[in-house]
Formats: sequence, C-alpha cells, structure tokens
Amino acid sequence: MAWLCFWNVLKRASDCGTGPHPSAPGCRAPLSALSPSGKKFRSKPQLARYLGGSMDLSTFDFRTGKMLVGKMNRSRQRVRYDSASQAKGKPDLNTALPVRQTASIFKQPVTKITNHPSNKVKSDPQKAVEQPRQLFWEKKLSGLNAFDIAEELVKTMDLPKGLQGVGPGCTDETLLSAIASALHTSTMPITGQLSAAVEKNPGVWLNTAQPLCKAFMVTDEDIRKQEELVQQVRKRLEEALMADMLAHVEELARDGEAPLDKAGADADEDEDDEEDEDEPDQDQEMEHV
Repeated sequence: MAWLCFWNVLKRASDCGTGPHPSAPGCRAPLSALSPSGKKFRSKPQLARYLGGSMDLSTFDFRTGKMLVGKMNRSRQRVRYDSASQAKGKPDLNTALPVRQTASIFKQPVTKITNHPSNKVKSDPQKAVEQPRQLFWEKKLSGLNAFDIAEELVKTMDLPKGLQGVGPGCTDETLLSAIASALHTSTMPITGQLSAAVEKNPGVWLNTAQPLCKAFMVTDEDIRKQEELVQQVRKRLEEALMADMLAHVEELARDGEAPLDKAGADADEDEDDEEDEDEPDQDQEMEHV
C-alpha cells in the first residue's frame, strides 16, 4: 500500500483554507495525507515529525502533494557549493608567531625491532629521494664567521695545499664550509670533481654530489702529518688540564691553612695563661716554708 493524498470537501465558504480545490474553482480546502499504516496527517509539520530524518521534506509541497523540482535543483547546487568550499580549505587566521624548529643535519641511527622474522617493513620510495638543490648552493655558506665567548672572531683552519676550489667565486672559506657539509650530510667518499671539463664549464660538468674542489688524493704523508697535529693538540690539552688541576689544589690548600694557623695561635695563648696561673702558687709555697 502506498501513500494517499486527498482533498477535504468543504460545505461552507467560510471553511475554505489556503489551497484551491481542484474541482471547485475559487474554493480553498486543506490537503490530507494517509500513510500505508492508516495514519492521517493534516499538515507538513505533522508529516515531518512522523518521518523524522529518514526523508528530506524541504522541497515537498504539502498542498499539491508533489516535490518541487526547482527547489531540488537549488538544494543540489548548494550542497555542491558547500563541498567545493570545504575542499578549498579555510584561511588560516592564526596570528601566533611561528616557532623555528631546526632539524639535525647528522645521520641518526635507527634500530628496527620486529616481533616476527617474516615481517616486512614498507617504505615510501618518494621519501628516500633527496630534495633537489641549487647549483653552487655552497656559496650561500660564504661570509659566515664564528665568534668565541669574548665576541672575538675565531680563526678558521687552513686547508691543505692539495685542496683547490672550483667554480666562480669559490674561496677557501666557501670550500671549507662545503667540505664540512659534505662530511655531515653525505655517505659517499669525498673525492672532488674528477672531470677535467668542469674547469671549462662548471655549470654543465659539475658533479653535485661532490664539493666544489678539484680532485685530490690523500697520501700517507698527509695522514702522518694529521696524526702529529692531533698528538700536539692532545698534549696541549693535557698540559692545560694539569695546570688547572694544580691551581685548584693550591687554592684549596690556601683556604685550609688559614683556619689551621688561627687554631694554633689560640692553643699557644691557652698554654701561656696556664703557666701564669701556676707561678703564684709556687711563690706562696716558698713563703710558707
């Protein structure tokens, strides 16, 4: 059984409602709806309360018993516009200052722990790909200086004679920063620019995986000189630590001597007072004899 709609027949003109009667022009009669269960509804709010949220009655005309096509189209357009506006996102109106979060440039070790040997770890290949860099990006590191606690400029280390820069405007400071960055961020061995054509046109033949320096070879003599330099630095550090320890011991000794000297002086005064007290007793004994 389906829903039924019918018009109430009005006997008097004063009982006419708001809707025109289909068979009596000029007379108005209210419409009634009959559900399959036999429940009768005389208004749209009653029908909406009965159906609840199971059906949208926003485009339903209770007077004619039909759905309005024009309202349905406008409702669909409104839903489509709302979904499109939500997809675009809302503007960020947050006025809080951004917080700088610098990531570590050092490679951090990762330990993989699995509960079962057959487990397979899925990785995204796109995340493993390194971000592209600009050509001669190492030149951005030029002009950066370090200062000590006394705000004095720290002298940079001298590069070996075998390390020579390649590229326009490549100085020793830029080369030092580029080599230090390659040591921290790259896992490949540092050999320099092996191609000889890079000197003619570095913008075309430059190997971006290597720093801006010519190809070099580390010899046994270089290793021996570096070992001697490390030994000298360690010796100076040992001497400085020893001098600091001796100065600390002397300071503690000076702080400990002052209380000891004061205690010794007090003891000598007590002994002198006791001797003075004993002398009158001896004089009295001599007089008695």
